[in-house]
Amino acid sequence: MSGHSLDSNQPHLVVGVISDTHGFFEPAILDYFKGASHILHAGDVGEMSILRMLEQLAPVTAVRGNCDAFEVLPCPELAVIELGGRKFLIYHEVEPSGENDEIFEQRLLAESPDVVVFGHTHRRCERLIGRTLYLNPGYAGRKRGQQPRSIALLRLKPDGIETEFVDLG
Repeated sequence: MSGHSLDSNQPHLVVGVISDTHGFFEPAILDYFKGASHILHAGDVGEMSILRMLEQLAPVTAVRGNCDAFEVLPCPELAVIELGGRKFLIYHEVEPSGENDEIFEQRLLAESPDVVVFGHTHRRCERLIGRTLYLNPGYAGRKRGQQPRSIALLRLKPDGIETEFVDLG
């Protein structure tokens, strides 16, 4: 939940991206995010204990989702952070090529981020619109039926951003 700016002179940074945990923490995430420089949680966290576990690995920037009450999760609705010389905008409910609320649209125009990280739909999304990468890591909550669970790793390199989705089963 901190907003650190990391040194952009490093050859590449790894950023862990997670969303929609809904109060459930998959232990395997600790292995996948080991070595990450920063972790972004795109909302519907469920409980502060989730963020505390992630903070044992790396600094965490998290936003509230539509299922998170401020009293339980005192995080902002929207966050902007710079990592590895790239600007990230994190907001829970985003429709990459559709209508979005005014809060998001205004900040999107004002910030001109390199990456928009979002959640809510529980579906993976990696889409380049203009020069902005829209990324939804999927959902990492408790298994529900056949819906795939996943997180993502972003490798920030001088010549671009590499995305890897990690299936949680």
